[in-house]
Amino acid sequence: MMRSQLGGTILWLTGWSMSNKVFDRLRGLLPDFHHVSVEYSAAASSEEMLHLTETAAKSLRSSCSGPLLIGGWSLGGLLALKLADQKLADGLILFSATARFTRPKEQQNRGWADAYVRQMITGLQRDRQAVERKFRQMIFTPLEAASEPGNHHSLIGNWTTPALIAGLETLRHVECLSRLPAIHCPVLLIHGTEDQICPYEAAEELLMQLSQAKLLAIPDSGHAPFVGREALIAESIRSWWHDQ
Repeated sequence: MMRSQLGGTILWLTGWSMSNKVFDRLRGLLPDFHHVSVEYSAAASSEEMLHLTETAAKSLRSSCSGPLLIGGWSLGGLLALKLADQKLADGLILFSATARFTRPKEQQNRGWADAYVRQMITGLQRDRQAVERKFRQMIFTPLEAASEPGNHHSLIGNWTTPALIAGLETLRHVECLSRLPAIHCPVLLIHGTEDQICPYEAAEELLMQLSQAKLLAIPDSGHAPFVGREALIAESIRSWWHDQ
């Protein structure tokens, strides 16, 4: 059976605490690609999360006849960069991504303080719903939150508490910043200019240090620039990949 009609295969990696279903509308608009997702919502540790993504990429790399793209959102974008550094991707589609999530004080225009992420880990063990609720309130700008509230239900995942902690530990410890010059595959960066979680400056940093990167800025958008804009994003992905 052919893996795809034209474009290749896209391995999708979702964001922290989020459902893989968030990509369904986008995938439906890209029928020329074969689509696969990694389910790491039950990972017991950061090591298991990394292993699951690496195993999936290696399996597709060996079984697919066409190119393998990795589409990653936020945490998934960081994991995608790590896979590209291992030469497991022919191209990357990165939504709201960063090469290093936790940053020292002088770089907090590009990420979060490690102490804040550690507070989230502690908070998950006391009141996980409060931690998740606060995080999700930061995803959309006020205008986005008011305009299409129905879209937001597709974001909600069903992660175990150990998986939520594993995801935060991955965000704390995985860094690809020092490895960016070694990543030579084409990269499409899609980033909201008003992102409060992975600031826009993190995308500009990726653009500067990745040799084959293109940045699609989404004005007035927060941390989920593809939600509600799937038609625009799908056409941008198709056009970008065709140019490669």
